[in-house]
Amino acid sequence: MSGDQVMRDYASNLPVPEFADTAFVPPPALAEARVAIVTSAALHRSGDDGFTQGDTSFRSFPSDARDLVMGHWSPNFDRSGFAIDLNVVYPIDRLFELERRGVIGSVAANHLAFAGNQPDDVATVRLDSGPAAAKVLADDGVDVVLLTPV
Repeated sequence: MSGDQVMRDYASNLPVPEFADTAFVPPPALAEARVAIVTSAALHRSGDDGFTQGDTSFRSFPSDARDLVMGHWSPNFDRSGFAIDLNVVYPIDRLFELERRGVIGSVAANHLAFAGNQPDDVATVRLDSGPAAAKVLADDGVDVVLLTPV
């Protein structure tokens, strides 16, 4: 059995949390919305602390940061796309293009990254670092988040 199939089989049996109530706030029209990127590629600036195994924290970096390092370390992940073009996992240039064309209102000042290799229950992200990240985005006036899972 291939490594990919082993991972698929494992993930297909993980419990999924169920919530009695879900939070939802209707965003403004996209042409008026402030948009941020949240990625699970474990991106961080070259001078910042990287992610560690099981790290449930997040990193924030400004829109103009181009010294980003990918801390995602899955043996099943091909990094060549990221090495060629940052936009593969962090489509910041595409977001600025959408802003210039008036498709979105504005690009957020800061964007966030988590490590994709989270503990199975994701409880810390759900109850601690996730709400903290949401506050960072809300404080920046972000209306819409573009998720780039890696």
